[in-house]
Amino acid sequence: MIKPDIISMLQNKIKWITNDDNTNILVGPITLPVNLDGETVTFKWYSWIKATDAELLQGDSKEATELLISRLSSMKLADGQQSSVLVYGDFEYSDEALIRMHSICHTGDIFGSKRCDCGFQLRQSMKMIAQHGSGALFYLANHEGRGIGLFSKAMAYILQEEGYDTVEANLELGFADDSRDYTDAISVLQYLRSKPVTLITNNPKKMEALKAAGMNTGKRIPLWGDVSVFNEKYLRTKVTRSGHLEAVKNPEFFEGRVAK
Repeated sequence: MIKPDIISMLQNKIKWITNDDNTNILVGPITLPVNLDGETVTFKWYSWIKATDAELLQGDSKEATELLISRLSSMKLADGQQSSVLVYGDFEYSDEALIRMHSICHTGDIFGSKRCDCGFQLRQSMKMIAQHGSGALFYLANHEGRGIGLFSKAMAYILQEEGYDTVEANLELGFADDSRDYTDAISVLQYLRSKPVTLITNNPKKMEALKAAGMNTGKRIPLWGDVSVFNEKYLRTKVTRSGHLEAVKNPEFFEGRVAK
């Protein structure tokens, strides 16, 4: 039996977001102070899961909340990953807000790997959002390795060490070059904000996904940096094979002469 005060504490922080035939359960906001280069910046944090159990699709009523709590320990959520979003400032109502759709990168975000620029992009976009005054960083947990998962990414890295580029490695393992989907993240974004957004990205596919969903996003801010001899081929492949938009033409980078 779940205590009534536990249900009361959680009920107002759990929302069911339905878009077409898809329902996500969003929990938050939770106050999350973050250390950004020695400065404490306070974000509002949310996380969400896809509702696949028909009994959990009843909406954010007291009964549905109680049912969700009662099943939480048996859902084995630690065996998978859940996405989340960091919200900063008056995100819902501010005229201008920055958005970053960030794909999880276990090696770059956690270990600080120099094989990619993901860790740099994660921290830099958080700084940009805080400096701007309002925005949201979506951390997308099922996007590892452009959607192939961490174990498969490890095998793709082995192929890359044998000379394959990022695209070729994914294709040789039977995956698409990029199988990431932004539907769930966009549904949460639309719940949190209806006003126009500016997307922090080099990837035009992210812009296209937002526009296809009806989001007003006419602006884009590029995010290149942390270029080194360890990731020059990876970054060049993003532009030449995956269609990423370069910020400013850098002859030294695109001719393969990256400074150490």
